[in-house]
Amino acid sequence: MWRLHRAAVACEVCQSLVKHSSGIKGSLPLQKLHLVSRSIYHSHHPTLKLQRPQFRTSFHQFSSLTNLPLRKLKLSPIKYGYQPRRNFWPARLAARLLKLRYLILGSAVGGGYTAKKTFDQWKDMIPDLSDYKWIVPDIVWEIDEYIDLEKIRKALPNSEDLAKLAPDFDKIVESLSLLKDFFTTGSPGETAFRATDHGSESDKHYRKGLLGELILLQQQIQEHEEEARRAGGQYSTSYAQQKRKVTDKEKIDQLQEELLHTQLKYQRILERLEKENKELRKLVLQKDDKGIHHRKLKKSLIDMYSEVLDVLSDYDASYNTQDHLPRVVVVGDQSAGKTSVLEMIAQARIFPRGSGEMMTRSPVKVTLSEGPHHVALFKDSSREFDLTKEEDLAALRHEIELRMRKNVKEGCTVSPETISLNVKGPGLQRMVLVDLPGVINTVTSGMAPDTKETIFSISKAYMQNPNAIILCIQDGSVDAERSIVTDLVSQMDPHGRRTIFVLTKVDLAEKNVASPSRIQQIIEGKLFPMKALGYFAVVTGKGNSSESIEAIREYEEEFFQNSKLLKTSMLKAHQVTTRNLSLAVSDCFWKMVRESVEQQADSFKATRFNLETEWKNNYPRLRELDRNELFEKAKNEILDEVISLSQVTPKHWEEILQQSLWERVSTHVIENIYLPAAQTMNSGTFNTTVDIKLKQWTDKQLPNKAVEVAWETLQEEFSRFMTEPKGKEHDDIFDKLKEAVKEESIKRHKWNDFAEDSLRVIQHNALEDRSISDKQQWDAAIYFMEEALQARLKDTENAIENMIGPDWKKRWLYWKNRTQEQFVHNETKNELEKMLKCNEEHPAYLASDEITTVRKNLESRGVEVDPSLIKDTWHQVYRRHFLKTALNHCNLCRRGFYYYQRHFVDSELECNDVVLFWRIQRMLAITANTLRQQLTNTEVRRLEKNVKEVLEDFAEDSEKKVKLLTGKRVQLAEDLKKVREIQEKLDAFIEALHQEK
Repeated sequence: MWRLHRAAVACEVCQSLVKHSSGIKGSLPLQKLHLVSRSIYHSHHPTLKLQRPQFRTSFHQFSSLTNLPLRKLKLSPIKYGYQPRRNFWPARLAARLLKLRYLILGSAVGGGYTAKKTFDQWKDMIPDLSDYKWIVPDIVWEIDEYIDLEKIRKALPNSEDLAKLAPDFDKIVESLSLLKDFFTTGSPGETAFRATDHGSESDKHYRKGLLGELILLQQQIQEHEEEARRAGGQYSTSYAQQKRKVTDKEKIDQLQEELLHTQLKYQRILERLEKENKELRKLVLQKDDKGIHHRKLKKSLIDMYSEVLDVLSDYDASYNTQDHLPRVVVVGDQSAGKTSVLEMIAQARIFPRGSGEMMTRSPVKVTLSEGPHHVALFKDSSREFDLTKEEDLAALRHEIELRMRKNVKEGCTVSPETISLNVKGPGLQRMVLVDLPGVINTVTSGMAPDTKETIFSISKAYMQNPNAIILCIQDGSVDAERSIVTDLVSQMDPHGRRTIFVLTKVDLAEKNVASPSRIQQIIEGKLFPMKALGYFAVVTGKGNSSESIEAIREYEEEFFQNSKLLKTSMLKAHQVTTRNLSLAVSDCFWKMVRESVEQQADSFKATRFNLETEWKNNYPRLRELDRNELFEKAKNEILDEVISLSQVTPKHWEEILQQSLWERVSTHVIENIYLPAAQTMNSGTFNTTVDIKLKQWTDKQLPNKAVEVAWETLQEEFSRFMTEPKGKEHDDIFDKLKEAVKEESIKRHKWNDFAEDSLRVIQHNALEDRSISDKQQWDAAIYFMEEALQARLKDTENAIENMIGPDWKKRWLYWKNRTQEQFVHNETKNELEKMLKCNEEHPAYLASDEITTVRKNLESRGVEVDPSLIKDTWHQVYRRHFLKTALNHCNLCRRGFYYYQRHFVDSELECNDVVLFWRIQRMLAITANTLRQQLTNTEVRRLEKNVKEVLEDFAEDSEKKVKLLTGKRVQLAEDLKKVREIQEKLDAFIEALHQEK
């Protein structure tokens, strides 16, 4: 009965062992178990034959452990004497249960190790983003504020639940202790064995042999345990890995989706706060307008920096000083979405748009800054465009298009001249962007042949700046192999240290691209030779130009929220939306500014020192006047010279006018009035002819001629004052400017049209008067007539000399000969002079028979002559004869004033020609006096006004000033002024930058 009792106790112990042995992460040393417990695994031991059949049969009927695949062992037989039959089925049952324990413990250990290894692999796969912290939005680092991590922690199994899965080591130790007590010497079990076999020597031999067998069984059991541990470990490891992979993937997907939703929620909250902030700023400004609160706003950092860039854009880099200040250069293929990305960053549709045609024809520098109102204004204009109103947006786009077309020269398609635009608004990221014309692959019809090369040169000029941030825009809806700009960007920035890659139209790309992994390859830069500092994907609308910025932003958020690119982890949350792009570009821009601005300031300090040294050495006694200051100085000198016209004496004006007018009309008076009238036979006919011709001349030509003379005289006097040197104070640097002002002023000036009508009446009345009041006027008329006739006689003598060639004296002294034509003219002249000697009263024209006579006389001497040559020679010969006769008559009329007073009654002397010249002389004097009054009272003032207008126009035309004010001195002063201005602005900007830190 005590054996049955012991077996029952052993069963209870084994049952408790099996119950608490699952999930054990470890094993007890096999050496601590009793030798019997290690031997019961062997079912074919010889001693087992001594067991009672009923017990073995009973055990096999109720135990499932008999089916375990145990390896048969061959033991060397040991012969003993008579031994009593004993049954060890409790020990055999415990051994089998202990073997199951090792299987479970091995599986648990292998599964735990595999889980830890999988966790380490996932941890190693996560990239180190510490170097790209500036790209990741702040929300990622503040995620614990928006995600309830405590809730996630509570959802995971706690330590108590995990402890339940582990085995109860206390119970295991307790069970093993019971077994040890059962089989160990001094235990109740051993006492029982001793009570049964007391006094038997055979029992001692039996126990010694049994211990040897048990030692061998222990070694074989250890081999079984190692094999089971390996098999169970492999199975549990593969199972745990699969289960852990599925679980980790689900958790990562869930966390990513939750992170995306949280980020979008944060963006909506931020937008709402920005709108509220904008309204509050408007209220503050309205109070400022009412005078409630006045304060002086300091200029923002970005505005100060933009002013520096504006000055640098006009600066002609000399002495190897280059503009290396940072700016964000936006480049991309044509129609890739550059302008759309810029508009999303600026939060307004501010650029002209076209369907497939080139709209950006010149660089546009956009300065983004934060302000209470969403407005835009140009650098050279004070007009503000309200970007919240559609009519102002349309006007702004039209103005930008006009400025672009104005910058483009004739015969060109694009221009390198920059348009500067400032955009202010709430929530805008502070930065300076330059939108460049899109890169093209083919020159189409209507473009200049050099359009492609010009665009490349403009893009390279901006990208070669080592501190410029290149925002490379790539169209995601087209094949990556068609991209042109990526090769250009890779040449300018081969290491990608200042390039940010932006993939646009991702919504179209996701629909059209068969493999979504291709988009991931584009974002990661694996399809392009270029490298980048960061990669972004954006959506710029549905392609409708009438879409608002708010609608595009909502569409972008909705797309990425439902996009597979984010759900499948092809794109990270911080790599999408234009808002994240704007934050990243702004951070990179200011980082580059802080790193390079002080170095640029030092460079300009060195340039300033070089320019100042050169000025001191070359122009030590002159002030440093730039082009604008020199223009102002020249302007004052020109206005002083115009005012000096009013200081000209009336006598000088009248003398100049009278002399100029007579030079203009003298030919007409002698040839068309005096000579025809002098051919008449009596004084009555002479006076009648003169009156008729003077009347015709006054009505048609004389007033107009007088006004022309007056205008030309004014120009000559104005030019004389403008060009005559002023001694030591004269500066030849102003000569080109003064000449240009004079020509433009004269071109714009027009004489008063009413002057001719009033002058016509005055001249007609003067010519109608024939009354010479005194002898002095008579003598003056004779003197005037003699001067006029002598001048005509001199001209006639010169004409005859050129006609007949040199006389005998010149031929002998200067070795000159006559030509054949001159010889013919000379012979004809001699023949005609003979005719005049025979008849000094010959009329002015030759008769046909006289021409025939002259020709025959010349032919008789061997001279062939043409009748037309005879007429031409006669005209000059008779003219000289007439003028000499008129001069002789003029001398006779010196004493004819007495006869004139008596109207030449009872006198053979008639001096009507003297009266004619007196009338002409008096008309000239009266006309000169009238013109002088009009000049001094009206025209000089009008000319001064025109000069001021011309100077004002030139002052606004920078190209004109550069063209007219040239020279080394001007350029040196201009560079010195600009370098000083740049240095001062940079110093102020650096100081403000340090204060902001």
